[in-house]
Amino acid sequence: MSASGGSQGSAPATDNQKSSTLRLDDKEHTLPVYQGSIGPDVIDITRLYGDTGYFTFDPGFTSTASCESKLTYIDGDEGLLLHRGYPIEELADNGNFLETCHLLLYGELPNAAQFEDFKQRVTMHTMVHEQMHRFFTGFRRDAHPMAIMVGVVGALSAFYHDSTDITDPVQCDIASIRMIAKMPTIAAMAFKYSIGQPFTYPRNDLDYASNFLHMCFSVPCEKYEPDPVLAAAMDNIFILHADHEQNASTSTVRLAGSSGANPFACISAGIACLWGPAHGGANEAALQMLEEIGSVDNIPEYVKKAKDKDDPFRLMGFGHRVYKNYDPRAVIMQKNCHEVLEAVGADKDPALPVAMALEKIALEDEYFVERKLYPNIDFYSGITLRALGFPTSMFTVLFALARTVGWIAQWKEMIEDPDQRIGRPRQLYTGPAKRPYVKMEDRK
Repeated sequence: MSASGGSQGSAPATDNQKSSTLRLDDKEHTLPVYQGSIGPDVIDITRLYGDTGYFTFDPGFTSTASCESKLTYIDGDEGLLLHRGYPIEELADNGNFLETCHLLLYGELPNAAQFEDFKQRVTMHTMVHEQMHRFFTGFRRDAHPMAIMVGVVGALSAFYHDSTDITDPVQCDIASIRMIAKMPTIAAMAFKYSIGQPFTYPRNDLDYASNFLHMCFSVPCEKYEPDPVLAAAMDNIFILHADHEQNASTSTVRLAGSSGANPFACISAGIACLWGPAHGGANEAALQMLEEIGSVDNIPEYVKKAKDKDDPFRLMGFGHRVYKNYDPRAVIMQKNCHEVLEAVGADKDPALPVAMALEKIALEDEYFVERKLYPNIDFYSGITLRALGFPTSMFTVLFALARTVGWIAQWKEMIEDPDQRIGRPRQLYTGPAKRPYVKMEDRK
């Protein structure tokens, strides 16, 4: 395949004059090449099957752009994460989660008046329908909080019929606000149910993160005021997990939404996908690894095991499928981790010295540097969430809470795209060819 000149008309992202030539069966086929505002160019294979009779083969879609998006951009080689053009570090250091929500949903950071309006709209939707309280009692007391989240979020469509028409922009916007507002309440209810405590109603006088901590950790018999340091760390954690381009759960939300499913069902599908240990469970696995190592003295033994290709042990929290450089979110999470541990008096958490020593090795040891196995966000988030008071079963729930705005923004962008079609991946079939049916009495 080679690039050549020749106009190919209007591209999805920008007009350009590039095309590519594909030679198959001694015939040449011209394919448009589209250029985004940043990142690699893409070859349009939309007409490939119709023109050639061939499909492409790309397991995991690692070399396929499934959509056009203006939301999030990742440069894994440079360690860059942008939301609508803004670096994640600047959003985390200078803004708050609701600002990031506004940015992802509407394309721009809000001014003061817009922020107050947006915050008010979210705050007025934080309560859930009272009958949803009964829904929780249908789950076993020891049900995993993520199982509860999948069921309860999916059930929202049975309670909020006035925001399920995806052809109505007003209803879509209401559904988006409801998801952002109600997810902390539902997550806190799942937590309370799992530990046998009564549900706590949201407080409109608290900010987003403080209100979530209040719903998780307050009890009727005592007064509770969220620690500002912990609330700020929680808010930062939400920002760092808000969106991450076309990952497995986001692609699931888009694929579900491409059929015309209502937004609550689509987000429930995303939560189910996130529950997979290869996606949302990495921070829990990293924490378990640090606990298994136990102390700094044991690190050399485990590093040796990690380098041994015949040993099944793997260092969790290092490397990333996209980032081939230092995960920009890991730097912020490391700072959060120290602040939280100092605030709660857990600075002697045995996992932290192990984490620090492992990080030093990963950044200096030739084996890790050559393979670009840098610490990622999951490396520190598990320690931070445990210090905040959450059990490991809640880690992925918190991930889902934060990622909801990214999912809903991606869903909203998808349904507003006039070129969007129902998702229908093809396959390379390797099963039996056509064969005749044999009656049971004739089968050997």
